[in-house]
Formats: sequence, structure tokens, C-alpha cells
Amino acid sequence: MSQTEKIAAGLSDFDLHLFNEGSHFRLYEVLGAHPAVENNIHGVRFAVWAPNAKKVSVVGDFNGWNTNSHFLTPLEQSGIWYGFIPQVKVGDIYKYHIRSHAKGYEIQKADPVSFGNEMPPQSGSIVQKLDYSWKDECWMSKRKKFNDIKKQPLSIYEIHLGSWRKHDDFRSLSYRDLAKPLADYIHKMGFTHVEFLPVMEHPYYGSWGYQTTGYFAPTHRYGSPQDFMFLIDTLHQNEIGVILDWVPSHFAVDDHGLSSFDGTHLYEHQDLKKGWHPDWGSFIFNYGRNEVLSFLISNALFWLDRYHIDGLRVDAVASMLYLDYSRKDNEWIPNESGGNENLEAINFLKKLNEEIYNRFPDVQTIAEESTAWPGVSKPTYLGGLGFGLKWDMGWMHDLLSYMGKDPIHRKYHHDQLTFRSLYAFSESYVLSLSHDEMVHGKGSLINKMHGDSWQKFANLRLLFGCMFAQPGKKLIFMGGEFGQWKEWDHDSSLDWELLNQKLHSGLQKWVGDLNKVYRSYPALHCRDLDEEGFEWIDCENVEESVLAFIRKGDKESEQMVIVLNFTPTPRFNYEIGVPQSGLWKEVLNSDAKDYDGSGIGNMGGVTALPKPKHDKPFSLKLNLPPLSAIFLSKD
Repeated sequence: MSQTEKIAAGLSDFDLHLFNEGSHFRLYEVLGAHPAVENNIHGVRFAVWAPNAKKVSVVGDFNGWNTNSHFLTPLEQSGIWYGFIPQVKVGDIYKYHIRSHAKGYEIQKADPVSFGNEMPPQSGSIVQKLDYSWKDECWMSKRKKFNDIKKQPLSIYEIHLGSWRKHDDFRSLSYRDLAKPLADYIHKMGFTHVEFLPVMEHPYYGSWGYQTTGYFAPTHRYGSPQDFMFLIDTLHQNEIGVILDWVPSHFAVDDHGLSSFDGTHLYEHQDLKKGWHPDWGSFIFNYGRNEVLSFLISNALFWLDRYHIDGLRVDAVASMLYLDYSRKDNEWIPNESGGNENLEAINFLKKLNEEIYNRFPDVQTIAEESTAWPGVSKPTYLGGLGFGLKWDMGWMHDLLSYMGKDPIHRKYHHDQLTFRSLYAFSESYVLSLSHDEMVHGKGSLINKMHGDSWQKFANLRLLFGCMFAQPGKKLIFMGGEFGQWKEWDHDSSLDWELLNQKLHSGLQKWVGDLNKVYRSYPALHCRDLDEEGFEWIDCENVEESVLAFIRKGDKESEQMVIVLNFTPTPRFNYEIGVPQSGLWKEVLNSDAKDYDGSGIGNMGGVTALPKPKHDKPFSLKLNLPPLSAIFLSKD
């Protein structure tokens, strides 16, 4: 193939060089299937990486799946095979037929860079254009102006697309069916962003997308790429950001996928001690292979570029960082220094975040990282991994454990409420109550709470109040916001009919009001990740299980006092110190009648007395309702 032909195909010598050195981050522009015109003939350009193949042909509906009719040509030593096939058109189904140098290996593979795939269990790739007329200019412009999300409210609603809501015949809604009701609901509830469990194509629905085969294709279960773009566009037009769950930690073993792609371990490690994930029965990417780096980083940038995605939540980062993750002593291979750190994965994560923030400074990367690895959300130039945010898994486990205890015993576990303050600002945290805690027999969020039905709802309102009062961004998994009783089931819709009952509708209203206040009061968000924005009033009232603290905005007037009562005992004339005189307005009370609480409160506000308390010059006498959170503001 001549240099002129390679340039026409979008594959210059420089492209090949960048790909092989691990620095080509727009592979979706040159690999895969791209409709084109050559010599006035319409067709499709195909390009695939298969360096150990002896022959590669394209098979599909257009040639009766004939393995000998349309062969591709190798491009020098790059490992890429290329060819232009006339008459192939958008919508045609195809695969690559690979004959390997590995003895006897012959297989048909889906395109690793296809933009569309057949409906599972079918596994063919689809020739697909990504043309779409976006109407989210206002959102994208606003996003660039407010690119420091750490100073902005960030409240995320995590959903699984197939089970948020279903048709009467139990079919999942399509991307287009979802668009308006989801946008309306998120807008009503006041969340700033929605986060989708992985939408990339996956063979097994029950994997929720975490066993990926089609990294560049939204699942065909709910519609076309343009349908998915319509969903994102609709959310953006309603000023709702979109975060995707992204899985570079492992991939599915299905024969049509990436595994043993050209008869060799191309994307994965050959040695199962490095290349096999024992927890999930899947393959681990070989982060030390340059072309794999090009593939993965290109994939991350693809969703931000072509789908206008506002952030990526990176799954299972801890499993990438440690060579001995979930392995016994004789089941892993130390690094070159004898340690358990996966140096190649660390370099990949750093490079990933650098490239994302260099090209899209107004998006966020979020790490699900469950250990004490230092600097996950610190910039790479300071020695960190470069993520924008990190899930706070420790806070989640501590608080859920605490809220499941009988209030009589909570005083013995007070440190589960206060321990977070020792590390709360060591990273830029997202407080997450995610899907992981609502499956596999763990029960629903409401059923984790202690007590009878009324107490469970009061406890859950208190938990959400504590969450929104704490420093850090927020995430709630669908169904938790209205107290779904049953554990999440991906085959069923959420139990929306529960909203006909006051306890459920009251809880939903409470979460909506929390979001409204969180977004409206700078004290609760603009210094979310700054230790100067938080101050204890009293964290030592172990006997009565009460916490009181101050959240601060940039201005002295932007202060909010939060008091949390973790027992079912109401406390009248309860004294706390405050920094300013005058009226402190009660802006939220989780025990209000509107939320189906008992209605104990402070008549809309309390005037500070000139009596020092808790090292503060003034004090308030408050009525603390049972199992409650109250928010008081000077602004």
C-alpha cells in the first residue's frame, strides 16, 4: 500500500508510529469500519489490529459470510490490516475472519472499534455512522465556563438503564423512551448529574455492562448510537450532566470479543497470574503493551468527544493498582522491585487522566478505589494518579453499619460518625451510596436501617441529611431516594407505585429538598473539598449520639449549622454554640410533616443568645426531633 493510499485511509506512517508507541489517542478515526468513497465508488474502509494473524478477511451479509472473498492487507510492521470494500453500506453486519500463525487457530471476531453491534446474543458488528445534530450548545458552553466542579454542586443519580422504568409488558424503555421522563425526574429531584452503569455493549445482560465486549458501541438493547445521543442531548438541554461508568480493569471472555484476538494474548497477559481476574472470571488488560494503551485511552476520549459525555467513573481501580488484588501468595507475580504495585497500570492511569484533562479540562474522572492508596485524586505532577474525584468507600461502610445498629447501642460506635473527619480532605471525595450496596443479598437501602417502618424511614432521612451535610460530592443509586423495599433486580422496574404511600413520597420529597438546598446554599458546596469549609461545634456527645458542625462558604455570611440526632429521643432546649448573633433560619428539618415526620421543630428559626458555648460567642436552644437532621442558615 502506497503512502498516498495510507493517508487517504487516514493511516499515515505517523499514525502507525503513534499507535505502536502507545500515543495514538484517536484510534476511532482510523480503526474500525468507516464509510468512504474511493475512485467515485462508495464503500467502507476496514482497519483492525491483528499483528499475529496470517490472513484477515471481512465477512458479512454483503458477501454471504464468505471467508475468502474480501481479504485485508497488512500495513508494514504495524500489525494493522486494512482494506476498502466497495458496495458495503451503513447498517451492514460484519466480522473479521482471522487465520492466525498460531497453529490451527481460525476464528471470527467482532470489530474491537465498531460503533455498533448486533442485539445480544448475536455478536456481529454493524457499519455505523455517528452523525447527529446536537442541540446542547448552551450546556457545553456553560460547562466550559464552570469547569471547576470542585467549587460547584455535584449530586449524582446513578441508574441502570434497563431497570429504572419498564413498559407494562416488562420490556426496558429505549434510549428515546427514557429521554423525557428521565430528564423530567432528574430535574424535579434536583440532581445535577446522572450516572449510567456501563452502556458499552455486553453479551450478558445480568453483568450490568461490567463484562464489556464492544468498547466503542452503546448497547443495542435500547437503540442506536443516535438514540443514545438523543438521550444525552435531552439531558443536557435540561441542564443535567451525564457520567458514564467505564471499565478498563477487565473484559469479557466471550469468543467474539478481545480475548485471544489473533490467536495470541493480544489485549490480555499470557500469564494468568497477571491476565486473569479471579473475582469476575474475566481477562485483565496488558497495560504494558503500547497498542493497548492507545486502545483504552482512545476509548475514554471517544465517549467525551463523540457523545459529549461530562465525566467517566472508572470502575475497580483498586484491582488495577495491586498485582496481588484478590489473590493468594502463590497466585501473583511481583513487579521488578519485588512489590505488589502494578507499575504498568499506574502509568496507564496517570497517562489516561493527563490526556483527558489536557483535551477536556471541563470534564471529571472519578475513581472507584477502595483502599488507602495515596493521591488518587491528586494531580500527576504532585505524584498522584490524576483523577478529579474518588469515591469515599470507608464513609459509606461506616455510616451504613452505624445506621443499622439499635440506637441504644450507637453511643458505643460514635467513632463511625466522626472517624471520617481525620481523612475527609486527604482526597477529593464523592460520598456514594451506590448499586454495589443494593445487590447480592445486601438488601435495599431502607432495609439496612434499624427499627420499625416509621423508624426506618426516619433513619434513612437522617442518613441522607448526614450525607448532604458532610463535605464531599454526592451519589445515590436509583430507588434509594424513595425507599424501595426490595433489593435491586435488573430484570424488574423500580417499584414506583410505592410513591402512593406517604412515607415513601415523603422520603422522595426530602431528597429533592436536600438537593435544592445543597445547590442553593454555597456553604454546602463551594468548599466541599476544602478543610477550611468545615468546623466541628460538638463531636463528643457520645451519650446522646448528637453531632453539630458548621459548613462555610467563601463569604463570612455563608454559614450553615447542621445538627444530627441519631436517637429516637427528642431533645428540647438543646444548646449548641454558634459563631454569629441574630436569627438562624431552619431551612431543613427531616422530621417535618411534609416528609411524614412527627413535626417537631423550631418554628422556622431560632435567635442566638449572647451566651458562649462550645468555644463560640453565641448559642442556640434547639428542639431536636427524633432521628433527625436540621439545617440552620444565617444567609
